[in-house]
Amino acid sequence: MPQPFNISRITRRKWFSGLGWGLAAASFVLVATPLLDILFTVVRKGMSALSFALFTQVTNGISGGLLNAITGTLVLVSGALVFAAPVGILAGIYLSEFGRGRFGRAVRFLDDVLAGVPSIVLGYFSYVTLVIGLGWQFSVLAGSLTLAIMVVPYIARFTEISFMQVPGGLREAGYALGLRELTVITRLALPLALPGILTGVLFAIAIALGETAPLIYTAGWSNFLWNGKLIHEPIGYLTYVIWSFINQPYRSAHALAFAAAFLVILMVLIINVGLNAALRRARPARTGLR
Repeated sequence: MPQPFNISRITRRKWFSGLGWGLAAASFVLVATPLLDILFTVVRKGMSALSFALFTQVTNGISGGLLNAITGTLVLVSGALVFAAPVGILAGIYLSEFGRGRFGRAVRFLDDVLAGVPSIVLGYFSYVTLVIGLGWQFSVLAGSLTLAIMVVPYIARFTEISFMQVPGGLREAGYALGLRELTVITRLALPLALPGILTGVLFAIAIALGETAPLIYTAGWSNFLWNGKLIHEPIGYLTYVIWSFINQPYRSAHALAFAAAFLVILMVLIINVGLNAALRRARPARTGLR
C-alpha cells in the first residue's frame, strides 16, 4: 500500500518563509507607492515653480515669492529651539541620572503625555493663553513657544536614552578618580551622548518645520517680511502656504504651494544628511574609547 506523501519540515519552513517575505514585500509596496507618488509629484511641480523671484520677493496675495514665508519659518524654528533645546536636554539628563524616584517617574509620565497631545490642541491652548490671555496677538513669540512645548518631549527622551547608553563603568572610573558628579556628567558622559542628543534636536527641527495647525492659532499669517517684533505682529511660514494656497482655484497659488512643499522637503532632507554626517564623524570617537 503506497505511503501518503508527507512534506518535510524544511520544505514547510521554506514555504512559510517565502510567504512571509512575499507579504512583507507587498506591504512595503503598499506603503512606499503612495509615498513615492507624493514625493515625485511635489518634487516635479515644486522644482518647475522655482525661480529667482521666489527667493527675493514676498507673497503678494496668491502670487509673488516666498521670501517672507522662508524667513518666517527659519525664525519660528530657531525660536523654538532656543526655548526647547536647553529645557529638553536638561530634562533628559535629569531623567537619566536622577530620575529613579517618584518625581522622576512623574516627569517621565508627563513627558509621554505631552508627546501624545495633538498639535492642534497645543495651538488652541496657546491661542487662549498667549494670544488672547496675555495679549500677544498673533506673533513670533507665541508661535515659537508653542513649537517649543511640542518638541521638548522628543529632545528630552532622546537625551535620556543617549545618557542611559553610556557605559556605567565609565562613570564608576570617574568616581574612582575622585571626580565630582557634575564633572562626570559633563566631561565623561556628555561627549558620548552628544550624537544622540544631536539626533533629538534635529528630529525636533524636522517636526517643527512640518507643523501647520499650532501656528495658525499663534503665528497667524503675514505677506510682509518679519520686522523683528516678537509680539503683536504676525509672521509668514511655508506650511501655511501649503495648507491655504493649494485650495485656491488659481495656477499661481498652486505653484507657490508646491514650491513651499518642495522647500520643506528639501530642508528636512538637508537635516537628515547633516545628521548622518555628524553621526559618522562622531562614531570614531565613540568606538575609539575603551
